[in-house]
Amino acid sequence: MPPAPQSPASEFSPASPHAPQLYLGLPLRVHGFAWGGLVVLTLLLLALTSTFEGKSVWSGWVESRGLRQPSYAERIYFDHVVRTRANTWSNLAFVVVGLYALALGYHDRRHRGDPRAGYVIATPAMSLLFGAACCLLGFGSGFYHASLTRWGQQLDVASMYPPLLVGIAISLGRWLRRCERGPTPRTLPVGPILGGLVVITSYLLYHFKWSMASGTVLATLIVTTACAGLVDALFARRTLHFCWLLYSTLALVAAVICRQLDVARKFSGPDAWLQGHALWHVLTALSLACAYAYHRSEKLPPESD
Repeated sequence: MPPAPQSPASEFSPASPHAPQLYLGLPLRVHGFAWGGLVVLTLLLLALTSTFEGKSVWSGWVESRGLRQPSYAERIYFDHVVRTRANTWSNLAFVVVGLYALALGYHDRRHRGDPRAGYVIATPAMSLLFGAACCLLGFGSGFYHASLTRWGQQLDVASMYPPLLVGIAISLGRWLRRCERGPTPRTLPVGPILGGLVVITSYLLYHFKWSMASGTVLATLIVTTACAGLVDALFARRTLHFCWLLYSTLALVAAVICRQLDVARKFSGPDAWLQGHALWHVLTALSLACAYAYHRSEKLPPESD
């Protein structure tokens, strides 16, 4: 019988007298940081929208085509600071995933020592980078749906790429990890190089957003991520819980279905609180969380260097 799936933080052992108190497999401080940060951010955004409500905040901005020719079913409030409500606020789901990754990266940085820890746990910078990418996605998509401006659209599309790029970098880092642990003093620092490439590539995709087909770029990154998982399944000499990849895929498929139903105006009415595109945000955030959990599930075999 295959081993039971482990939680994203299965490296925490309650047997140690100094181990943090766990809840749902994660330290309580991680949960506190993520949900506490969400509450603070939500209150700040509510205060901000209340302050600017009734003012023409977006009047000087270049409109996106989605303002006059909406792609989604939700009603647009032209004179409000938040022009679409459910599609805007649902982006907080990405922020929650990002805050969890940031908290886990910080925790990993302070609690090292497991020689069998996988690449993500052994390289906290990757968790921090993934968390920042998810928070950027939440901001970029939320800003677009709140403003329906052309710059918001550019930021929205470009911010979809960094979380996938970080996932690809993690997969590469898993296979290149031995290069960082070689005996020679000239060993290349794989982690910083991969992180730098993620940042540079993300900027280039943002800068040239209008010169390329975003659907093609996104599909390429998703296929690359799937191929990396296939390589892990076929050749990895380590423990990886592939059920997390299955959950990630199922969440993504459900997200696409909700989005397409919304585009076809077959999901809900314009004033419904539950919108198909809002569910796309929540389910894609869940897909990213499951992909991150998959990377955290990695354990090296006992004989690994």
